Amino acid sequence: MSVSNARIIESLERAGVRPSGARVHVLKYLESNRNHPTADTLFRGLKDVLPTLSRASVYNTVTALESAGLIRRLNIDGGEARYDAHMPDHGHFRCEACGAVRDFDTDLGALDLSALDGYTVGKRDLFVFGKCPDCQKK
Repeated sequence: MSVSNARIIESLERAGVRPSGARVHVLKYLESNRNHPTADTLFRGLKDVLPTLSRASVYNTVTALESAGLIRRLNIDGGEARYDAHMPDHGHFRCEACGAVRDFDTDLGALDLSALDGYTVGKRDLFVFGKCPDCQKK
């Protein structure tokens, strides 16, 4: 998927985030690569494009983007945080063999939360684990 810098800058400005080079490139990477990267994966994927980029800049950038509601942080299995720019409700499948994470459509609003009477639900995540088709073939 090709994402234009102009659209990324517009998204950042609409969210009240100054469109610095790092922010534009990180958000563009996340919108173009639905691979749920870690901060280190983001750093490695962008260091050739932004030679002055540091790991600290990546961490600061994902924190700013998450605070602005432009990305979400995924803590799928207690491991390293991963990041996702696909904001509509959806589930995540994690392959227990290769570690790949894949989105799948689901209606999180249809979850029966009646057992939580009296509780306030803020964030809903659905994580499913198993083996992806490639790992099942191995």
